Amino acid sequence: MDKALRVMNVSKHYPGFNLSNVSFELERGYVMGLIGPNGAGKSTLIKLIMNLVKRDGGTIEVFGLDNQEHELEIKERIGFVYDTIPYYGMLTVSEMKSLIAPFYQKWNENVFRRYLKEFGLNPGQKIDTLSRGMQTKFQLAVALSHEAEFIIMDEPTSGLDPVFRSELLDILYDIIQDEEKTILFSTHITTDLEKIADYITFINDGQLVFCMPKDEVLDRYAVVKGGLELLGSGLERRFVGMRRGHTGFAALTDDAEALMREYGQKLVVEKASLEDIMVYMVRGERSV
Repeated sequence: MDKALRVMNVSKHYPGFNLSNVSFELERGYVMGLIGPNGAGKSTLIKLIMNLVKRDGGTIEVFGLDNQEHELEIKERIGFVYDTIPYYGMLTVSEMKSLIAPFYQKWNENVFRRYLKEFGLNPGQKIDTLSRGMQTKFQLAVALSHEAEFIIMDEPTSGLDPVFRSELLDILYDIIQDEEKTILFSTHITTDLEKIADYITFINDGQLVFCMPKDEVLDRYAVVKGGLELLGSGLERRFVGMRRGHTGFAALTDDAEALMREYGQKLVVEKASLEDIMVYMVRGERSV
């Protein structure tokens, strides 16, 4: 299938941090969630894809084109939604649009006006007086008005209340009904991705942990709980990460069925969420 994005052995080095040999692909028409703890490298990776910083190694292709050699052509086809709005706050929505529109050959004024109405945006309101959620909607309106085929979102739901987050996810769900649209969605709010993502890419400490279909991730891992008397017999080696309490433990495993056959009712098995998977993999063993 057509690839919207190919990241191949990409590296970026900063003092005290290395993004090392990251590789994954995203097919057109799908939503990929990018997860990881703060400082894991998510924002660095997005900046590399957008060519805001130069990679030290590897290649990045968007729509089959090198993102450095074909930067202008690619950015015609990409929409960006940042965690903080990158526009002049003293301008109104309409004034900011007038500055942005000439940069895009496919700008459609009728589409922009339709999204202003649909999103409840006042064209005469100043950017810096918009709420956090309305600023996110404005960025989406801009992206959709120049027929962006690939929308890159960096923490778009951060700081939004649950009602507004749900509304934004509904908007994204409507967008991807057009199977030509592709979304890369970086967030630490993993419950949002459980609702909308097709694939999950997990980065920790500058390393790719996995890139897998979301359903496969959720099917593979489980949380198992039991008493401390079960530990010490090699059971821990079958855990991806564990939390040890005063009387028992909870652990993440990708071997739940086999453990249940061996330990039966001595273990309690629960479905793992994306948050469980991320927390246990990042923190490893710790006492609580």
